[in-house]
Amino acid sequence: MVVVGAGIAGVACANELVRAGIPVEVRERARVTGGRMASKRFDGRPADLGAAYLTVDDPDFAAVVEGWRAAGLAREWTDTFVAYGPDGRREAPGPTRWAAPSGLRSLVEHLAGDLTVAHDRLVMTVEPGPRVDGRAAAAVVLAMPGPQAALLLDPALAVTTRAVAAQRWSSALTGVLRFPARRWPDFRGAFVNGHPVLSLVCDDGDRRGDAAPVLVAHTTAEFAAAQLLQPAAAGPAIEQAVRDLLGLPDPAELTHVHRWAYAKPAAGGDGTYHLDDDGIGLAGDAFGRPRVQSAWRSGRDLGRALAARLAADHG
Repeated sequence: MVVVGAGIAGVACANELVRAGIPVEVRERARVTGGRMASKRFDGRPADLGAAYLTVDDPDFAAVVEGWRAAGLAREWTDTFVAYGPDGRREAPGPTRWAAPSGLRSLVEHLAGDLTVAHDRLVMTVEPGPRVDGRAAAAVVLAMPGPQAALLLDPALAVTTRAVAAQRWSSALTGVLRFPARRWPDFRGAFVNGHPVLSLVCDDGDRRGDAAPVLVAHTTAEFAAAQLLQPAAAGPAIEQAVRDLLGLPDPAELTHVHRWAYAKPAAGGDGTYHLDDDGIGLAGDAFGRPRVQSAWRSGRDLGRALAARLAADHG
């Protein structure tokens, strides 16, 4: 059994299979676990580059989040953002957002604690059988954005090929900005509406709980689409947009830009995963709301479905 992708969907899927006694090989092309729950350290301090936070309304996922909280990995952050738009600034109350002092990637790493994950392991082809890079597997899970899965699939896997082709994704850039001091108006996170560059800005010092003068800005899909080939070149425009939005007098001391070619899926259908008769499964938040919880539930549900199918095949 092979799971390709060690984001939260792939890890949740693999955990269910391991609990059912099914040997699982998790392959991840990156050097670390986490997927779009990505974080990177700058001078020893983490900043979230992908998902900005997580929310919870599923009782089963709430139990997972409580486990993270009990381990000191997750904290309730805020239920109120602000929103900037053509009419100015207003409060934007909403659900409780959870953050991770060590970065959201630490939550996926904790969830993968009992798994063996092969990092820097690039998968080239998934063929009928199923076969992964020419080797037979009991089943294969592709826990990644559909456009990336499409590059691996043999055209003979027509049902799954159509499933990934139906997914729609938008891109984004994430800018990490460290300033000399905290000189912005008090806020935790800010939705930015109708802006040519920005869609979301988070106070990372508030999110981490260390009061560091760090902001993390997420761009619009339209701005990102024109900058994907040279994301670092977009740094000055992102920094200036944030400074203009918040009225900051000082330039940033550090600017890092991360590219997400597939940052956010369009809302999915009623199901939580895809599984075809060839034993090829797809998992991720493309099958629900674009949320961390949706990705976890997709992987969990696919893992249970595969465990039941494999048990029936050998029963």
